[in-house]
Amino acid sequence: MAEVLLDNVRKVYSNGHEAVKGVSLHIADGEFLVLVGPSGCGKSTTLRMVAGLEDATGGTIQIGGRIVNDVHPKDRDIAMVFQNYALYPHMTVAKNMGFALKLRGVPKTDVDRRVAEAARMLGIQDLLDRKPKQLSGGQRQRVAVGRAIVREPRAFLFDEPLSNLDAKLRVTTRAELKGLHQRLKTTTIYVTHDQEEAMTLGDRIVVMSQGVIQQVGTPMDVYRHPANRFVAGFIGTPPMNFLDGQIVRGSLPGGRGTHHFGQTNGTIRLGLTEAQANRLASHEGKPVVLGIRPQAVSDSASRSDWSLAIHVGVVEPLGEAIDVTGRAGGASGGQFVARVGANATLKPGTDATLSVDMDRSHFFEVGEFGTCLTTGL
Repeated sequence: MAEVLLDNVRKVYSNGHEAVKGVSLHIADGEFLVLVGPSGCGKSTTLRMVAGLEDATGGTIQIGGRIVNDVHPKDRDIAMVFQNYALYPHMTVAKNMGFALKLRGVPKTDVDRRVAEAARMLGIQDLLDRKPKQLSGGQRQRVAVGRAIVREPRAFLFDEPLSNLDAKLRVTTRAELKGLHQRLKTTTIYVTHDQEEAMTLGDRIVVMSQGVIQQVGTPMDVYRHPANRFVAGFIGTPPMNFLDGQIVRGSLPGGRGTHHFGQTNGTIRLGLTEAQANRLASHEGKPVVLGIRPQAVSDSASRSDWSLAIHVGVVEPLGEAIDVTGRAGGASGGQFVARVGANATLKPGTDATLSVDMDRSHFFEVGEFGTCLTTGL
């Protein structure tokens, strides 16, 4: 095992496009770190530079205390699992898993032992004599992971390994990967565009956009305390709702703060908590963005100054809950999604009043990457 250090790593292509802009990371020995972000954010490019498949334009990359910028990929002592499995179609599962060891000149008895141990660990010991075309997608993915395991590398690199699997298989396979990491304790860097995958797998997650790290932290810390509007909107399902408005002096009837949030047309007015009012007093009269997660909304009555009128458009039953999509402030308002209890009686085409838990809401500066103004509350 080994720690991995990235210090101000950059990647600029020949056409001048800067895909990665000064990424610095410390991946601890044995840590499972997930790079997550939308397509084109630089996460896979960062991983490929760690693997040596892309040359870094600037900065340094260390694996196990050794700078590897000029070290050939095969000599970095890492193992990579790709999205497309990259199995040799003419070889059996056993030969696929042991091929890299054979090229290294590892004795056959050791190759067979490592392959058998990895196959047992992954539950594919009965598939060793089959060829890839005889396997399901999930089985092929296990073989690709097994091929990485037998190398006993200092670090595992995963590049969207589950994206070719169906939804049900993705859930079971990611649980297997997490259990595997808990047993092996090998340093792991994992790339995905799926924020749910990132939340469930990572000890820490790194949210990227436009080649820049937007936030690093534990999954729950990033979810509960997003650094900016981009992170808040990207992490969480359904995505966070954003309402444009401003901080207004004076509390609403039933409110406790010295200020409240309001829209210029008066259709939405929400009271602030005491802590929010104190923090945002200096923003009085300035435009801000209120972020409300669908899970922070209910159809039950709460404080009168935390009530939000909504024109219901679509109701989607989910079993344990219902997703309601409508227009905040009335039929002409912006789109708003609430996840309410399964017993809610909201009907499409009707007006309803929902209750917002402002203790779980966030305020941001204006803009796609507007900084969170209520961090730490």
